[in-house]
Amino acid sequence: MKPRSRIESGFAEEIAAIPGGERLRECIQCGTCSAVCPLSAYMDYTPRRLIAMTEAGMKDEVLGSFSIWVCAGCYACTTACPKEIPITDMMYALKRTAIREGVHPRRFGTPVLAREFVRSVDRWGRNSESRLAINLYRKTHPRLLLQDYPLAERLRRRGRMRLRRESIRQRAQLRTILRAVEAVPDRAATTGGSPTAGSEGAR
Repeated sequence: MKPRSRIESGFAEEIAAIPGGERLRECIQCGTCSAVCPLSAYMDYTPRRLIAMTEAGMKDEVLGSFSIWVCAGCYACTTACPKEIPITDMMYALKRTAIREGVHPRRFGTPVLAREFVRSVDRWGRNSESRLAINLYRKTHPRLLLQDYPLAERLRRRGRMRLRRESIRQRAQLRTILRAVEAVPDRAATTGGSPTAGSEGAR
């Protein structure tokens, strides 16, 4: 039997304090979100269970689950929720928290991809697809790098993928802006869609 992890009573409040999670406790556990989710069959915990576990303080299970990374962000759950809870935004809040604390599933592509993307933008101002792909393969499934090399070479020959790292000239100014955003209380860990949203976990 798998041992139960510790319960953290403040976890629900932590997520509720993040934009997108403030209506966590309004969930009535009707299961509509799980019923309409097109990917719930591939999740270890359905959206309804994930919300209940978050409220119960099961931090390790929630942040370590595959569910938040399987989520496609399609907003089907949000639009169908009878309480109009922004469940998709809550999923993003959980993703950011997992990246920041480094407790996401190891060698699982999605969180690694997010972290490498943030790191590239933070350092160079742009994302180089070839470098991103190489780092993703290297940190998840290195053997696939050799397997997919012929495809990458064909893309390079046709001008669809550059090996040269791409960057912007105003990197210093961009870093100044990103650091200023991070300096705003509770902003760095709560801003959705911003390159700085996962920068703490990326560095």
